[in-house]
Amino acid sequence: MAQHDYINKKPKNRKNTKQEPAKKPFPFLLIIIALLLVGGFAYGLWFVKNNADPELVEKQANPTPEKQVEIAKPRPPKFIKEIKEHEIQVEVKELEQKGPYVMQCGSFRTHQQAETLKAKIAFAGLISEIKKTTGSNGIWYKVRLGPYETKRHAESDKNKLKRINIVGCGIWGWT
Repeated sequence: MAQHDYINKKPKNRKNTKQEPAKKPFPFLLIIIALLLVGGFAYGLWFVKNNADPELVEKQANPTPEKQVEIAKPRPPKFIKEIKEHEIQVEVKELEQKGPYVMQCGSFRTHQQAETLKAKIAFAGLISEIKKTTGSNGIWYKVRLGPYETKRHAESDKNKLKRINIVGCGIWGWT
């Protein structure tokens, strides 16, 4: 396909594109409009002055102080006084603790891996123990912390371990 030269192409069917300069409004017309506006404003002021109510003008020029009416303060309702003096007796039930909790942070096949995790936990300032368990799957070395009296204490230590990138610890009831 041939390339077209759009830059040098002359416009088709266009008449003379020269624009005539915009006509400026005749200065005489502007003067007449300005005089009409000023005259209308002056007439408005004259009309307001001559048609004003003389009593209202006098009242606004010399205002008289009105009598001040003393407003009585509202009394507080009786029930507010009763509420302030009333003593409430509430029976508070203490929640039973579900028992001591233990936190397990790992379960390994070799004792060496369990000792490595126990050392990392010791650097966090916590004491852990390695418990050897045997089952149908063989021997497992579990790294545990606890017992904790409340789950909140266990969660606190779990957060300490998370800060040093020991994650995956689980909190269970002591068995």
